[in-house]
Amino acid sequence: MKKLLLTAAITITMPFAAHAGSEFVEGDATLAGEAELGATLTTGNTDTSSFKARLALKQELGDWENEYVFEGLYKEDTEEVTAKRYFLGVQGDYQINDVSYLFANTNYEVDPFTGYDFTSTTSAGYGHRFIDTDRMSLKAEAGPGYIYQQLDEESALAEGYDSDDSVVAHAVIDFQTKISDSSKFQQKFVADWGSKLDARSETSLTANIVGALAMKFAVIVRYNSEPLDDKESTDTETNMTLLYAF
Repeated sequence: MKKLLLTAAITITMPFAAHAGSEFVEGDATLAGEAELGATLTTGNTDTSSFKARLALKQELGDWENEYVFEGLYKEDTEEVTAKRYFLGVQGDYQINDVSYLFANTNYEVDPFTGYDFTSTTSAGYGHRFIDTDRMSLKAEAGPGYIYQQLDEESALAEGYDSDDSVVAHAVIDFQTKISDSSKFQQKFVADWGSKLDARSETSLTANIVGALAMKFAVIVRYNSEPLDDKESTDTETNMTLLYAF
């Protein structure tokens, strides 16, 4: 119970550490972002709890646009942890011109239910904005990368090795469009293809409630073409969260 309360306190506090502001606009705001939070609690015949938090910051420094992302997911069913995932990502984009840029990023993810203690990915390459208007955007990124995964003790004993690494081809496709003045649709696909394929797809719909507060519905699919023994290739996560833009 103490562990649950501590996790809840940390998760709930983080998104609201930011202060209010405006949506990030290229060349206009130097720092902006969004925070989102979702939670479910049930008691009685079934005791369950789930928390989802995400904090994303964008920063403009001259020709550089930087993005910092933290995501946390925690689920517990009758005092048994059924899901736990933490993700930290940093990316820097150097603007060549209005439609082209160079990028470099590094990500760190902890998800013990995959059989790995952690996964670290680093990549760099070229990005291009095919569409960039007030209502719609489409951009793609591609370049080489490197992925390193540390197996947990149980998986290491079963597989006969304790780590896995590979040079990968990294690709991203990110599409966003405004359905109306108060709603937005986004589809983002990320893939790292080396000795195996690791991919992530996020489909989301965001609708404003009032001011900078919005409701977000998202479906996230993670795919690993060669999962560890007794693990599934595909993980699906469906979230309904409150989002605050600043």
